[in-house]
Amino acid sequence: MKRDLWRDSGVMEETVAEQIGFYASKTGMADFAQESIKEGKRRILDSLAVMVAAVNAPPVASAKRLLRRWPTAQGSTVIGSDLKASPQDASLVNGIMVRYLDFNDTYLSREAIHPSDMIPALIALAEAFEASGEDLLKGVLVGYEVACALADAATIRDRGFDHVSNIAIGAAAGAAALLELDFERAFEAVNIAGVNAAALRQTRAGELSMWKGCAAAYAARHGIFSALLASEGVTGPKPIFEGELGYMKAISGPFNLPRLTPQATRILKTSIKWWPVEYHSMSAVEAATRIVSQIGRVKPEDVERVRVSTFKVSYNIIVKDPEKWRPKSRETADHSLPYITARTLLDGDIWLDSFEDVKMRDTAFLELAEKMRVEVDPRYDELYPEAVPNSVEVSLKGGRVYSEEVIHPKGHYKNPLTDEELRLKFARLTAEKLSPEELEDIWNMVMSLDRLRYVGYLMAPLSRL
Repeated sequence: MKRDLWRDSGVMEETVAEQIGFYASKTGMADFAQESIKEGKRRILDSLAVMVAAVNAPPVASAKRLLRRWPTAQGSTVIGSDLKASPQDASLVNGIMVRYLDFNDTYLSREAIHPSDMIPALIALAEAFEASGEDLLKGVLVGYEVACALADAATIRDRGFDHVSNIAIGAAAGAAALLELDFERAFEAVNIAGVNAAALRQTRAGELSMWKGCAAAYAARHGIFSALLASEGVTGPKPIFEGELGYMKAISGPFNLPRLTPQATRILKTSIKWWPVEYHSMSAVEAATRIVSQIGRVKPEDVERVRVSTFKVSYNIIVKDPEKWRPKSRETADHSLPYITARTLLDGDIWLDSFEDVKMRDTAFLELAEKMRVEVDPRYDELYPEAVPNSVEVSLKGGRVYSEEVIHPKGHYKNPLTDEELRLKFARLTAEKLSPEELEDIWNMVMSLDRLRYVGYLMAPLSRL
């Protein structure tokens, strides 16, 4: 009989996979904090809005074409279509939707991840197994807790691996909880997910491709499929983390898994995005909008110099590559601090259309980028990851200088969106796809998700987009 891990204050002797397997199999709704449950619902609402807005994105269309080659009458809903698919295949397509616009939530720690990347996979699994809203919430909260704890445990990007490795393992844990697997099968789900979780960081280096928006969906697909295999008795290699050729040896380096809280409180430190940009640039957008509110939209010919101060992690991810200064793809542009800052100064805001080809080729952007410098401020390094500080300074010809600094941008967990602001984001993203009545129905269903008897009811209006 395994120990009650979260009540044991001593040194844990279990392997990491055993700790995660125990947590996934033993934690239930009665354990979760009410605040965590509420935030789980808010993250699902936020994810659905982003998915609806990306329903026709290019990689989504490609993935849908692939699924149409082998249609099935049963399974899970592929949003925005009459398609049904296996839960793992539906999770892939829907998962691309949640990530494509770079508008879903973020968790910043030793590794930065987007834990809501797991939500489409867990919804697809819940629908296929005719699970309840309460089952889905349990899977989401367990998945968040595990994936975020792994992000707390180790940095893997500097070793050449991508953060979606954490998503694969978190999704396996969440799926095990949703399916109510016993300890042994939940444990094996983690082993199977872990052995193929490694994803290369090249996804986010240089000029970014469509795969930037697909990598997490692929990882989450692998996670729930690992749980499905384990549910049928498939076993995985062990010890998958601590073994001679295991995860720690090859990917993360040694670590101790931080305590998994039965209240699932790590979700409370995730941040909802207010603008569709890579999260480390969020405060630069807000700073730039404040400057525009003072002087109006910036005209490059009036500018002497633009200086942006940021922190080292931000610089390494969204500044240092030459491609970030001349983005040629949407995926590169929304991961470019120079582009995002310049575009905000030029337009006064950032929205989905800010990353269209005509905007990236805009000579005004190129002219303003030539006058921009981005530097690392060591003071900001000391604040990260509890904050994402950026400052923007615009020096105009004639000597006037305007400067703004933002530490916790709107939507950061220390400056969270209200329900009204989240609803505004939901409405703006779905206005072309959902009627006000449909929006209201979806909002109410999710906000009362723990009373919803079947997740499929939530998916019905989303299949008709």
